Amino acid sequence: MAGGGSFDTFPRLLLRNAARFRARPAFRHKDLGIWQTWTWAQVAEIVRAYAAGLHRLGVQPGDKIAVVGSNRPKLYWTVMAAQALRAIPVPVYSDAIADELAFVLAHAEAKLVAAQDQEQVDKVLSVSDRVPHLETIVYDETRGLDDYDHGRLMAIGDVIEDGRAALAADAALGGRIDEFIRQGDGSDIAIILYTSGTTGASKGVVLSTRGCIDAATDTVKFDRLTHQDVVFAYLPLAWVGDHYLNYVQGLVAGFCMACPESGETIEQDRREIGPTFYFAPPRGFEAMLTRVMIRMEDAAPIKRRMFNYFLGIARRYGESILTGKPVPLSGRLLYLLGRLLVYEPLKNVLGLSRVRVAYTAGEAIGPELFAFYRSIGLNLKQLYGQTEAFLYVTCQPDGEIYSDTVGPAAPNVDLRIAESGEVQFRSPGMFVGYFKDQAKTAEAMTSDGYVKTGDAGFFDEKTGHLKIIDRAKDVGRLADGTMFAPKYLENKLKFFPNIKEAVVYGDSREFVCAMVNIDPVAVANWAERNNVAYGSYQELAGHPLVYDMVANDIDEVNRSLAKEKVLAGAQIRRFLILHKELDADDGELTRTQKVRRRFISDRYAPLVTALYNGSHEADISTEVTFEDGRKGAIAAQVKIHDLQVIGTAEALGKAA
Repeated sequence: MAGGGSFDTFPRLLLRNAARFRARPAFRHKDLGIWQTWTWAQVAEIVRAYAAGLHRLGVQPGDKIAVVGSNRPKLYWTVMAAQALRAIPVPVYSDAIADELAFVLAHAEAKLVAAQDQEQVDKVLSVSDRVPHLETIVYDETRGLDDYDHGRLMAIGDVIEDGRAALAADAALGGRIDEFIRQGDGSDIAIILYTSGTTGASKGVVLSTRGCIDAATDTVKFDRLTHQDVVFAYLPLAWVGDHYLNYVQGLVAGFCMACPESGETIEQDRREIGPTFYFAPPRGFEAMLTRVMIRMEDAAPIKRRMFNYFLGIARRYGESILTGKPVPLSGRLLYLLGRLLVYEPLKNVLGLSRVRVAYTAGEAIGPELFAFYRSIGLNLKQLYGQTEAFLYVTCQPDGEIYSDTVGPAAPNVDLRIAESGEVQFRSPGMFVGYFKDQAKTAEAMTSDGYVKTGDAGFFDEKTGHLKIIDRAKDVGRLADGTMFAPKYLENKLKFFPNIKEAVVYGDSREFVCAMVNIDPVAVANWAERNNVAYGSYQELAGHPLVYDMVANDIDEVNRSLAKEKVLAGAQIRRFLILHKELDADDGELTRTQKVRRRFISDRYAPLVTALYNGSHEADISTEVTFEDGRKGAIAAQVKIHDLQVIGTAEALGKAA
């Protein structure tokens, strides 16, 4: 690979890294239990050969190359090779069902698809008649594909070898590849990322090369990332977070991306790789802590007492020690002992021992959960972002960390609150537009060039940091005028480990009701310890003792709401526990696990009606999608539970 000029394109960054960090690891991947490593110099050679092979398959500048699968070096190299040819990569969620896949491939006009394995190849083949531009499918893992018709199927490894051989035999081909790189410009389209479709059909967010690189350069500097860092690349390839935090920051900083062997080995692989920069959604951090707490229940009494004692020490002194604030000598000594006996072993079990910077985003994180990780020495911070911003809108600087805010504007981001309360921004990485949808693009922009986030928020008076309330369109009022912020309430409910998901209703109604999913891991563990017998998720969800447990959690939410003047009237009066888990395959969640509230409202209309008409149970039959794609139905009689409203004066400890 040859090139020059400024580092305003990804192929040029790859060339720079190959020269500057030649023998440093660029990618690692665990395969068959063994970690394999590729240096920057090796990756540059592979990508050049891959680009030559793709060019020989007919890929030209401007062509769309879809990438379907999990985190694999060859799929990341597909993105690199496409960008070397000035083609446009289009990642697709690996768990997308056939209809979702067909929509993206057809809308993006994909000419070539790079698929991870037989499962993804089968999905692409099943919808190929709905993708008129599709010519070729290449794949990473060969298992199970030997007997397929290879008329338009080819292994990625074979494409690379073909390109490598062609480059050796034809100097002119190498010249063409180098010319593509020289012609590359920062204004080129870097990638098209499809939104998760919370409010309707996915939109293709078009991002420019210079915008992506400029934004990542700012945050690499902000968090002091270098070529010596290691990230654990397990996030969905099609999500903006993976493309930003791992791929683009990796090329800008020159650090190593480590890919897990599979979704089932993520915990073990994270421990083995020891990332230094790490991201997980709040649910990820909550799941880690839940597993730890479950294991501690099985520990010897003396270990449980020691664990709980030093967690108390961490709560008292951990945050101050992390941020460099004064702490009494006795507190420092106790915390040091806690580090030796509890905190460091705990972080080691979680695979977080080497993490210098960790982020969470996507949903609000519970203050107790946030404080726990920071108290044991994990530099956990929050960010707020969108695909249209190329992720970062805000982020928390070291030393200015608050659990109830998402920080000030990220570097070089201009942030404002409109008169309507909507958060709006301009940023280095902001999108060029929606692919083939000028009307939606215009709708998303203000007349003076700001992007409308659709989120309602305000700046905290004390800190100046941004607080997000809810989606602007979702903030409503109860019949008596009380503010109703459903996402805010749902996040409060999900702070409890027993509650995995929640959907609340109340806009224009007399009171608030909730539908809840229990967390099967946490509640099953509770059931085992309390000798509660059950035969299925549905049976566990409907158990009276489970209802009592969830009612206690919601009572706690109501107590906290009673202390908030604006939302005291939005306490939850009635709730039910759904008979099935909300599932993206059933259309109830997006692929990034966000609730599709309107869809759920329509699908479970009989339950919503029962919540408000005074019924104490309701019958429901729900269509479900099984793992093999077959459809079925689950029928249940769902119980409805009433709750007491907490008086504001009582909650504040004042006389009524």
